Amino acid sequence: MQYKEIGKAIVALVVFVAAAGCGYHFEGMALMAPESVSTIAITVLENRTSESGIETVFTSDITYEFTRSKVLRVVGKDTADAVLSGTIMSLSEETIAYTASYDSAERRVIITLDLALERADGNVIWSNKSLSDKEAFKVVPSDKLATEKDRRAAIEAMSERLAEKIHNRILQGF
Repeated sequence: MQYKEIGKAIVALVVFVAAAGCGYHFEGMALMAPESVSTIAITVLENRTSESGIETVFTSDITYEFTRSKVLRVVGKDTADAVLSGTIMSLSEETIAYTASYDSAERRVIITLDLALERADGNVIWSNKSLSDKEAFKVVPSDKLATEKDRRAAIEAMSERLAEKIHNRILQGF
């Protein structure tokens, strides 16, 4: 009987520790703007993929992250202390699971970005030439519309995650 109680206590402890570790950053880790930068402009990303419209999705999510945090004020390019610009370099897909008849059951979409934050004078403050993420989505062989909807949802989930990464990487380095 004691072993069951000890087991329950261990499970409860593991759940508690896991829940406590779900934060985005350690307590006290301050997000700080680069020196002499209080405003930022975010240009529409260039899209070098064949996926139409994702440049606005990614740009919107990045803008939202900076607007939400209020560490830097988002302004137009003409009045900004720094400008974040970049390119969606690639979007690729790979099959990660098959059905019994060797059709795709699950695929993964992978996106790579090339970004730079530059001061108004052109000096690069931060850059990442190969920031990438991937997300799996279900394939419904009998329903191309459902598959495309799941694929688009995967791209949007990556956009949100990458926007948060970009925001945090720019502001945690200073």
